[in-house]
Amino acid sequence: MAMTTNGLSSKLIPSFLRFLNSSSPSFTAPRFRFAQRTTINTATTTIFAPPAHPEQSTIDYSNDDCVYNFEDTKRLFSSVKTGKLIRSVANLSMASVEPVVDLGMWVMGSRLMQMGLLREVVLGGIKHTVYEHFVAGSDTGEAGRTVKKLWESGLRGMLDYGLEHAVDNESCDKNAQQFIKTVESTQSLPPSSVSFVVVKITAICPISLLKRVSDLLRWEYKHKNSSSFVLPWKLKTLPIFVECSPFYHTLTKPSHLTMAEELDLELAQQRLTTICNKAIESNVPVVIDAEDTSIQPGIDYFTYSAAIMYNKGQKPLISGTIQAYLKDAGQRLFQTKKAADKLELPIGFKLVRGAYMSSERKLANSLGVESPIHNSINETHRCFNDCASFMVDEVSNGPGGLILATHNLESGKLVARKAGDLGIGRENDKLEFASLYGMADAMSFGLRNSGFKVSKYLPFGPVDKIMPYLLRRAEENKGLLSSSYLDRHLMMKELKRRVKACVGRKRERPMV
Repeated sequence: MAMTTNGLSSKLIPSFLRFLNSSSPSFTAPRFRFAQRTTINTATTTIFAPPAHPEQSTIDYSNDDCVYNFEDTKRLFSSVKTGKLIRSVANLSMASVEPVVDLGMWVMGSRLMQMGLLREVVLGGIKHTVYEHFVAGSDTGEAGRTVKKLWESGLRGMLDYGLEHAVDNESCDKNAQQFIKTVESTQSLPPSSVSFVVVKITAICPISLLKRVSDLLRWEYKHKNSSSFVLPWKLKTLPIFVECSPFYHTLTKPSHLTMAEELDLELAQQRLTTICNKAIESNVPVVIDAEDTSIQPGIDYFTYSAAIMYNKGQKPLISGTIQAYLKDAGQRLFQTKKAADKLELPIGFKLVRGAYMSSERKLANSLGVESPIHNSINETHRCFNDCASFMVDEVSNGPGGLILATHNLESGKLVARKAGDLGIGRENDKLEFASLYGMADAMSFGLRNSGFKVSKYLPFGPVDKIMPYLLRRAEENKGLLSSSYLDRHLMMKELKRRVKACVGRKRERPMV
């Protein structure tokens, strides 16, 4: 049963107050600079973790009051019930301990999960802890109820059915139906409460075919001055590469698609077309997730060809994803946006930092080539902020859209201030701040209170089906789980305020 302040007994309140006032290091806030270093991608995340033993101090909010106003935790968490705050602190504290995450990942990937009773026990424990905290529900019904709760608190939802990579047409067809069902579910929710439905091309096109398409697109670009290499299946698209893009995945000339592969490609395009048609019918836009550089050209091809077909007016129906940790991200964003402008095409981007840093660098190193990833954290930050600033300028007086997917306080503050100066606020559909469900809540509520549209990225699906998806995310994003200092600190501060207020009311109550 959910805990509430009113339900605390007179004996429990003093004990809980002593707990809040305790010097437990789990709830001590580090210096603000470490909280600022948290960065996120809502689909695939890179985290630059703080030092293992940061210097402990009091968070300094003075430079951020005008955007986030973290000092006023009563207003910040006004829409969050006490029971939810308590569970959030507990889950974030547990998830912040990397050995606990490592153990959970080991158990979920071990043969122990093949033992019926133990499997049920483990999944039950997960469902009532981290699953409940980071996942929006098991199906569209539960995810819809989560959306409604967010909507009541002034936030919106980005629905993401947790699907893994598809390997054949049968699994692609099933996945496409799940995306269509997700889009259809938005019709029963409050208008505009769902900001986007997330679609993964890797779920509706066999991964092997995406690699083949990406190889052919790379080779075509490298030999763009040659008329001998033609892709007969290629639809009209926007720029996918720039000169500094990584091409080492395709070292030899790839063979052309077979008739069977061309048919599979057409089927994949039909699946995306069906999803887009349903999105138009349901009046909800679609954002397409990014992956690693080996298959990203194919994903961009699907994204941009669909954008040319469906994006009209000022607001795009289809948005793509730019990963700012890639060295070519800024140039690709600029070229694609300018090419879209020439076509009078509204183009939207979800801007993230990126998640495949280790695997990308490992592959490049094995081939003896330069890594496609920026050489330092600061270079990634600069690229992200420059891309964000460019897109805010672009959408402030022209068509297009920007989803700023970040937990980084500095990036959020930079964009919020610039958007405010340009008059972009809640009534403007061209800018959306976004963060993972269960993370960066203080930042989300602060931006909401400052008058911006804010979404939470909502993965959903049955606990046994979505666990591979979550495990993959956990492996990619260990640092993210260990860098929730700010949220935990502010939630604890608000819990302490509520308990003290409750104690004060009880003491003021007249004797009967």
